[in-house]
Amino acid sequence: MIDKEEVAAVLELIRPSLQADGGDVQLIEVQDDGTVVVELVGACKGCPMSQMTLSNGVERILKSRIPEVTKVVPAP
Repeated sequence: MIDKEEVAAVLELIRPSLQADGGDVQLIEVQDDGTVVVELVGACKGCPMSQMTLSNGVERILKSRIPEVTKVVPAP
């Protein structure tokens, strides 16, 4: 099982890049199957590029640092 604190620590590394563009990311949940649920906030929330930010940015970095992460999805 993935340690939620470890995921939060990696998100802290990503956060400055998002904040530089007026956005941010919040960790909602880490599921048993390796799915990480996050919410993009601020400028990222309504940005048309948010899905790309999620998959090419947040998901890529989380997977590279925590191999147990299978995917990153937006909060419903």
